[in-house]
Amino acid sequence: MDLFSVAVEERLATKAPLAARLRPRKLDEIVGQRHLLGAGKPLRVLIESDRLSSVIVWGPAGTGKTSIARLVAGATSKAFETLSAVNAGVKDVREVVDRARERLGQRGQGTILFLDEVHRFNKTQQDALLPHVEDGLLVLIGATTENPYFSLTGPLLSRSTLFRVEELKPSDLVELIERALADTTRGLGAEPATIEADALEHLASRAEGDARHALTCLELAHALAFERSNAQGDAANISLADAEAAIAMRAVRYGNDEHYDIVSAFIKSMRGSDPDAAVFWLARMLEAGEDARFIARRIVIFASEDIGLANSNALSVATAAAQAVEFVGLPEARINLAHAVTYLALAPKSNTAYAALNRASEAIRSTALGSVPMHLRDGSYKGAQSLGHGVGYQYPHDAPDGWLPQQYLPDEFVGQRFYEPARRGAEDALVQQWRSRRSEVAIDTDQEGSP
Repeated sequence: MDLFSVAVEERLATKAPLAARLRPRKLDEIVGQRHLLGAGKPLRVLIESDRLSSVIVWGPAGTGKTSIARLVAGATSKAFETLSAVNAGVKDVREVVDRARERLGQRGQGTILFLDEVHRFNKTQQDALLPHVEDGLLVLIGATTENPYFSLTGPLLSRSTLFRVEELKPSDLVELIERALADTTRGLGAEPATIEADALEHLASRAEGDARHALTCLELAHALAFERSNAQGDAANISLADAEAAIAMRAVRYGNDEHYDIVSAFIKSMRGSDPDAAVFWLARMLEAGEDARFIARRIVIFASEDIGLANSNALSVATAAAQAVEFVGLPEARINLAHAVTYLALAPKSNTAYAALNRASEAIRSTALGSVPMHLRDGSYKGAQSLGHGVGYQYPHDAPDGWLPQQYLPDEFVGQRFYEPARRGAEDALVQQWRSRRSEVAIDTDQEGSP
């Protein structure tokens, strides 16, 4: 049976998917995650010194969480048990606990429990695990794609160190793909093939930071190229068409020049209140693999620069979309971006706040800065009033209309106007209300420098 089992394992290894065959056998083979696994970094030090305490490894799919756990199994002197929270229950945990207690009593050997998809455990199941993590009988390695602050109980989380693995960069996936093509024993090198540069770029950029997905698509693209080469009698070469077919996405690319041109067209379409064009350029950027966080930053800036006081809610919508990009991620966050972009395109436009800031900045650069008027200076500390600080300041809330005439600009700037209102959207109503509140108080508007 032992010989038979070994033969089965060997055959399974040769027929396993590429992503399984190419699992890292040492820490240096893990691509990315240098912030955790680089020389001298915390998780690497704990693994290599076999001093790992309970940890939660949190991050997107295909970023190396399970591979890290498998490498811990090979590096530790402790026994290593594996459960998947998808199909394990309290009974399975109790069996692991019983075996761990027996090992510790008989041989003094500790136990590490790797619990994949730990977020699938409900509160009762997590509570059953907690006392054994707390007393050190089990060292827990929990892997999760869900935010552990939402999916794990506070007591379990407080007894674990949280390590966050990051989405892999395209450069990391390029390295992994090239390794798979070169490896003659575990990779695709046994059936040699070359890959065109644009095909390599397409696979790496469209795998969404997921190493497993990148390798699965590479395996399919390799099969397509290999079959074609056999039929034609040529050497196997993975083309862009093979990569597109494997990943089920057409390559939409643009270079640096086009990048800036498309971003410019995107901004100008929103500024021009054309929702169709704005959504078109948004889709063009997303299909080309543009960083969704970059797009989100641009729309947050746009909300204040080009809409501003005409619809102050635009900034809230844009900021919420940016938060959704971080919280939800692609591909679903593209819906949030489309929502925000359409709203911003439809909103009335005003750049008066931005223009006011520019005028004030120019005035500061070209004029003596002046001093803070004495009545506006901080008068809260002991001795401030003896210096004249805060003396004569009038508290606006004491007035019936919530406003009192007094000078707020330095002497050198009195009479200058920076904000020039626009009669667009909500801004016109804001300005009219502001003027109405002040109209009952006789003031010298030129002295105040108000619009």
